[in-house]
Amino acid sequence: MPRTAQIKRDTAETQIELALDLDGSGRAELVTGVGFFDHMLTLLAKHAAIDLAVHAKGDLHVDQHHTVEDVGICLGQALRQAVGDKAGIRRYGHFTLPMDETLVTAAVDLGGRYAMHFAAPMPTPKIGDFDSQLVEEFWQAVAANALMNLHVLLHYGRNTHHVAEAVFKSTARALRMALEADPRMPGVPSTKGTLGS
Repeated sequence: MPRTAQIKRDTAETQIELALDLDGSGRAELVTGVGFFDHMLTLLAKHAAIDLAVHAKGDLHVDQHHTVEDVGICLGQALRQAVGDKAGIRRYGHFTLPMDETLVTAAVDLGGRYAMHFAAPMPTPKIGDFDSQLVEEFWQAVAANALMNLHVLLHYGRNTHHVAEAVFKSTARALRMALEADPRMPGVPSTKGTLGS
């Protein structure tokens, strides 16, 4: 059964179409109007080994916040839809990723409950014209709408671009692990017998 999803979101602030294939090859087709964000989403698709298409039009004359957050909402909804009843997946994933002078650990649980702890402060408020605080806003929106636990820890790092990139790559790798098939556990990976919301 294909693990895919398509999400549309149309508000006064953004219009978004997102398509996701959890069993893809890392292909990304991205048009958000926010260059650095497109770069991060490209890394996400590649390192999670998913195919991701995002076409977003947002109120960038105001700022980038609504576009980034709403894409996160759509991605979270798509993850939740595409993973289905979660039978046969590993459920948990974690990854510690070095990025030059930076080291970040991400851990996820696709257990059907939302919780997030983001301990990755950005060294500077901007990466070019991108608001670096939007890295946390994006992942919070993803986690809340996917109904997953997400913990992100910056061990150390000085360069804000590297910190942001390490957050996206480590979380992508953790998601990849959690979404992979577990050949030793074909059923739902929970003693409750369900991982519904």
